[in-house]
Amino acid sequence: MGICFRLPVAFALGVGAITHERRFVMESITEEMGLHKGWYEEARQMTVEKLPEFIRKLTQDYDHDYGTICHAIAAAAVGAAWAVEHSPVGGITGFQASCITWELIRHWGGIEGPARLVQYENMLFPQYGHNFTAISAETWKWLQEQAAKKIAESDHAHPAVIAHWKRIAAGEVPFGLAVEAA
Repeated sequence: MGICFRLPVAFALGVGAITHERRFVMESITEEMGLHKGWYEEARQMTVEKLPEFIRKLTQDYDHDYGTICHAIAAAAVGAAWAVEHSPVGGITGFQASCITWELIRHWGGIEGPARLVQYENMLFPQYGHNFTAISAETWKWLQEQAAKKIAESDHAHPAVIAHWKRIAAGEVPFGLAVEAA
């Protein structure tokens, strides 16, 4: 059925008062159909003027499955970003685009502490070796603080996890990583 209740189902389940009827027919789709691939192409060409219709299409034309709803939301976000970029205030640099990616990861994905996006393609280039062998001094300090905090606050973690936290808090860098010079 997807994420949208069909009206009779909603009434049968006793869902609260429904104040409007849907006046559109949704096409049932699955990820295997590959329809979502075109959404990203369309999103890349998005303008502020076309954005409302694009979002309407993504939310009202399809009865999404578990995977396609993720693509619909992602394509809507990508479309919104491109719409602003294509507007008179747009014209950002690649660096600014990477900052936007991190803001989305933090504000949508809920990542709060230090994070690193690992691009395994970079393993092909020796200048990126530190990304796979080391963490920053700032991240190391944060990890130690978080380990100490978790030790103090947790009374139900697995003993192996508590032992891991204690090693970190005591200064043992995990997983064979090195700490980069500050």
